[in-house]
Amino acid sequence: MAMARLQKEFYQILAATRDQLDPESISVRSPDGSIEDENELRSEEEFKTAGESITNVVRVVAVAMSDLKSIADCMMSSGYSIECVNIYKLVRKSVVDEGLYLLGIEKFRSSQIHKMNWEALEHMIKNWMNAVIAVKTLLSGEKALCDHVFSASQTIKESCFSEITKGAINLFRFPVHVAKCKKLPERIFPLMELYEALSDLQPEVELIFNSESTSDIKLQVVSSLHGLGESIRAILSDFVSTIQNDSSKTLIVGGGIHPLTQKVTSYISSLADYSRILSDIVSDSPPPRNTALPEAYFESPTSDSGLTPAVSVHLAWLIFVLLCKLDRKAEVYKDMSLSYLFLANNVQIVLDKVCTTHLNVLLGEGWVFKHAKKVIQYASTYETMAWGKVFSSLPDINSPPLSPEEAKECFQRFNAAFEEAYKKQVSWVVPDRKLRDELKVSIAKELIPAYREFYDTHRMMLRENNFEMFVRFTPDDLGNYIAHLFHGTALSGSSPPPTPR
Repeated sequence: MAMARLQKEFYQILAATRDQLDPESISVRSPDGSIEDENELRSEEEFKTAGESITNVVRVVAVAMSDLKSIADCMMSSGYSIECVNIYKLVRKSVVDEGLYLLGIEKFRSSQIHKMNWEALEHMIKNWMNAVIAVKTLLSGEKALCDHVFSASQTIKESCFSEITKGAINLFRFPVHVAKCKKLPERIFPLMELYEALSDLQPEVELIFNSESTSDIKLQVVSSLHGLGESIRAILSDFVSTIQNDSSKTLIVGGGIHPLTQKVTSYISSLADYSRILSDIVSDSPPPRNTALPEAYFESPTSDSGLTPAVSVHLAWLIFVLLCKLDRKAEVYKDMSLSYLFLANNVQIVLDKVCTTHLNVLLGEGWVFKHAKKVIQYASTYETMAWGKVFSSLPDINSPPLSPEEAKECFQRFNAAFEEAYKKQVSWVVPDRKLRDELKVSIAKELIPAYREFYDTHRMMLRENNFEMFVRFTPDDLGNYIAHLFHGTALSGSSPPPTPR
């Protein structure tokens, strides 16, 4: 009769305080983590000193937990453990299951996840990210309650908590179902967010589910992290293949920025924002290599410590794959000087992206310096090939004086060479302002002083021989034309160059 009475009382307390025994108000604890003594909580002195810090809800919870523990101790010591545990599981399992349901944690089959469109799945991922924070509180609170009520028996409290929280395994299965979905480049970011959330939660899962009876949940977390990591590495490998297999033959007018450059650099810079997560995922796996690439030219970024993080090597490799592909894209141009301008433009865009994002930290100053030097080399080669004929049309500064007839022929050669170079390059572009200005200055410094010297030397000599008929440009004209290069449009009213003076 006594046990029947206690059994009924145990159920009534659990049912009556079902809503009060929520995870956030499960007990007032002392510094060592134990429940404060009930008499201390009920004492008049405690109420006076605690003031507003101890609410009625907290007092009700503390008293209820104390009563539940007393009844459980009595029933277990009297041989009624099964009856006590069954009542506890009946009430508290429904509380946990309801909490999981309200948070949107359902038992999904892998096939259901795979049939969802990506927008719906992204919405579910966001819900999962929000739910996992609340579930952590829910589960830790349930463990605290279970451990307190059944503190007299390690076996009972572990098995009881295991039964109550069985449904939580669905929470930790969800990420691995998502990881098995179709692997597209843009899907790597939600997967990394799932990985980060689950990885951050893992230490607390280890603490909450720290018994043999709850090991399935710990193993599921490990399995889900492994599945997400494998999927992320597969996407990175597929992304490399996507770059290498890009077969577009589109000729970028004027040697401007290739869409592949924009797409890949934006993607890699976004990956850099997840460097902490990526470093865990790729730490034990080398970048996906391909023997078709000139790997001898690949240099890993270096750090001051001499140890280069794996994530830095992976991202540097992705950029290397892009640069190798751009070399192939440059071969589309029939004009070699334009192909080098194309390379200078595109490597400059890559460099700008690195310098203005977290990639700068990951790749380091050495990488930036090396690729800045590469831009200079490409620009210098362009200048030599595009303007070499114009430069060579003028006599060397140490050349012997020219006769009027020789000077006339030299002006005519220069006119033809400059006009050809200008007409050819008038539609070429350099999107980066700094690179554009540097090219203009370099061309002007090489060309205008030499032409001005030649122009001034022979102007008076040829003044009486119809000077204006074969001298088509003044030095200032050259400066104006050069100043308007690399915008993709000609100087207004000046194409072709001006008529003879």
